[in-house]
Amino acid sequence: MSVYPGSDFGRCTGFTRGKTAIVGAATFGMGESPQWSAMELAAAAAQAALDDAGVNLTQIDGLFGCLPEDPFATVHMAEYLGIRPRLSDNNRTGGSAFMTHAIHAAMALEAGACEYVLILYGSNQRSAGRKLVTPRRPSVYEAPYRPLVPASAYALVASRHMFEYGTTREQLAAVAVAARQWANLNPAAFARGELTIADCLSSRMVSDPLTVRDCCLVTDGAAAIVMTTAARACELRRAPVYLLGGAAATWHDGIAQMRDLTVTAAFESGARAFAQAQCAPSEIDVIELYDAFTISTVLFLEDLGFCRKGEGGAFIQTGAIAPGGSLPVNTNGGGLSCVHPGMYGLFAIVEARQQLAKLADGRQVPNAELAVAHGSGLELSSQATLILGTEATV
Repeated sequence: MSVYPGSDFGRCTGFTRGKTAIVGAATFGMGESPQWSAMELAAAAAQAALDDAGVNLTQIDGLFGCLPEDPFATVHMAEYLGIRPRLSDNNRTGGSAFMTHAIHAAMALEAGACEYVLILYGSNQRSAGRKLVTPRRPSVYEAPYRPLVPASAYALVASRHMFEYGTTREQLAAVAVAARQWANLNPAAFARGELTIADCLSSRMVSDPLTVRDCCLVTDGAAAIVMTTAARACELRRAPVYLLGGAAATWHDGIAQMRDLTVTAAFESGARAFAQAQCAPSEIDVIELYDAFTISTVLFLEDLGFCRKGEGGAFIQTGAIAPGGSLPVNTNGGGLSCVHPGMYGLFAIVEARQQLAKLADGRQVPNAELAVAHGSGLELSSQATLILGTEATV
């Protein structure tokens, strides 16, 4: 594994383990929601999460979130919801943003800057007719090669991982197949039905070696969570899911500046999150990862410490991450088969909470007490990791 000098992986984030918790969570409009705006979807998810928590909208005094192509999202959200938060934040780092929102919310709650925080996101990407692209443009170093953004960046990473470690297209396909198997247990998942390794290998090539089955969905959808202090959480409707650890790390912007194409900043964010949570990868019961592309799952399982560098593909090929496997991953179907409305990170947090709260119905992982929710932004640029636990783990 590459060494990145100057990074103090032992440093923890500025909030106390187990002093804040998620008390409500919901999704809304996943798949296709024509006639709904991104704001309307987000507001509907927010109300569902508040109802789940037993918290009134008027109690929300901290507001965090994003909307597509809206640099002033939380200002517009506050007006739309009719609230006047004391604190708002629309920090945007791509799919990792929502994990950083949870970290910042925990700091604010513990400091007394607010009492109840709402984190939300909504997008009508599919109904608006958009494709799997971003507003990003390739850098001056990349532009001559006319890459597909972001698919070609991940294809480059996949190619390097194959070269360095012998990872195969079949192993990448196993990621997509496992995600579909989980989605088949989730009535809300957008893509369901049989998917085989052969289906993945024979599907349309997008950016070699990644086919369309190696790429995340393009859907509509919204998600929201409610957070408060552990003391307040115990008085609410649901059993709290506690934030035990959380950390973020950003190592580059464009893929051309990634120092080692096989190692992401999850190597750092994960180490710090686990240190704060006072647990190890071997103790985790369920993992929710941002699987924008199949190679993402391979990289993050390695960088977060669930298998050694270079062994992720072979590990996944054993069926370990699929239903019935030893390490349940993306139990809702993930971005590959459940939902991906532009940014997936908040949906990973919602699913982790549902698993720990024992609310995941037919896809419920038995005896789940510790979970990871990990987000990735842009071209593997920004990584953020949360460790969540039940009351038994605090």
